[in-house]
Amino acid sequence: MIFFSTHKTLLIALFLTFFFTVLYLQLDAGTGVLIFRRQFPSRKLPKLRPVAYNLTDFGGVGDGVTLNTAAFERAVMAISKLGKKGGGQLNVPPGNWVTAPFNLTSHMTLFLAEGAVVIGYDNEKYWPLMPPLPSYGYGREHPGPRYGSLIHGQNLKDVVITGHNGTIDGQGRTWWKKYRQKLLNHTRGPLVQIMWSSDIVISNITLRDSPFWTIHPYDCKNVTIRNLTILAPITGAPNTDGIDPDSCEDMVIEDCYISVGDDGVAIKSGWDQYGIAYGRPSKNIVIRNLVVRSMVSSGISIGSEMSGGVSNVTVENLHVWNSRRAVRIKTAPGRGGYVRHITYRNLTFDNVRVGIVIKTDYNEHPDKEFDPKAVPVLEDITYTSIHGEGVRVPVRIHGSEDIPVRNVTFRDMSIGITYKKKHIFQCSFVEGRVVGSVFPAPCENLDLYDERGNLVKKSVSHNISDIDYDF
Repeated sequence: MIFFSTHKTLLIALFLTFFFTVLYLQLDAGTGVLIFRRQFPSRKLPKLRPVAYNLTDFGGVGDGVTLNTAAFERAVMAISKLGKKGGGQLNVPPGNWVTAPFNLTSHMTLFLAEGAVVIGYDNEKYWPLMPPLPSYGYGREHPGPRYGSLIHGQNLKDVVITGHNGTIDGQGRTWWKKYRQKLLNHTRGPLVQIMWSSDIVISNITLRDSPFWTIHPYDCKNVTIRNLTILAPITGAPNTDGIDPDSCEDMVIEDCYISVGDDGVAIKSGWDQYGIAYGRPSKNIVIRNLVVRSMVSSGISIGSEMSGGVSNVTVENLHVWNSRRAVRIKTAPGRGGYVRHITYRNLTFDNVRVGIVIKTDYNEHPDKEFDPKAVPVLEDITYTSIHGEGVRVPVRIHGSEDIPVRNVTFRDMSIGITYKKKHIFQCSFVEGRVVGSVFPAPCENLDLYDERGNLVKKSVSHNISDIDYDF
């Protein structure tokens, strides 16, 4: 009894020594008593520049009334002098910060705190005019100059727009109304436009109600766009595309929620003869982990302005819901250029009118000088793991004699349909293959292969057409 009692006392003593040692070490390290509670992850702090300013340092007033354009300009000017030291960060604190358009500078971080709203002043007289984009000719909506963007930059390097989910609000309703009433004499401006720049990051903010396209990177390299919420009314908000990479290279768009009045994402590279002459393709673009809604246009589009070419694009892990179309490639005679090496993977369509679209007669041109013999090349397009429900027309590939669609592959597709009276896998002038089983049954234009890649049936009807736009 004495033996067991002595050992019991010793074990209790050892346990208490161990317990209080661990407790002391945790308290000394500042982590708290983790034995009794779960450690919650701390909020990740932004990567700071060597110098950080607050907008109020330059006279900014976030009362929703005061015009803060001069404050932004003074802040950007101060940061522009810090390039050799690593640049600077401009913090926009909580508040409503009304401003007319302003420019960014290189080696700059614009940080929007939680509760910070940068509001675009909706009087177009305060928006500067800029020359038309060189790859678009006379102008997108009107000939001559165009309005600049609310937040603008060109010939920049190392620019970050981020925050704790602060907001940039374009107050687009005024612009949309004037556009419909034909009261504007110039093409509307985007919300954010970065041109001829590299090493751009836009993340962790909300953008809403752009006058025109929301984010427009133009002829940029090494662009990352992630963790954004982009909003506009799903109807009555004309041309409010979410993200429009235009003649861009090496770009990632990921982890975004987009619900807008036009295309969620639209990859572009210039318009007809002007885009052909400018000659800058969009290439090496990855789009992944997006949830998109577009009642007017498409979740993800390529074109229709694609005259400089589009290649090496991957779209994966995409959910499109309550939309008119899910993924679309659109072009026309006169565009020239090419769309090739496009991969769609892991797509989900939920209550979408048309799932997959390739359209070759999108006949909108900048002027009458386009060359109708400049036809685009569409080839090497793959669709893998495509699923959904509530889809009226799962596939509509509308090639033509002048613009056939070549080397299209479908693999692992099962889409629940809402309309069973007509053929709803529609094709015209398309060559390609179906590997394994797909639902609904594919069009006769495509070769059939089994899961092992063995040819089962070769099509002899590549050029037949069963396109039906009546449903």
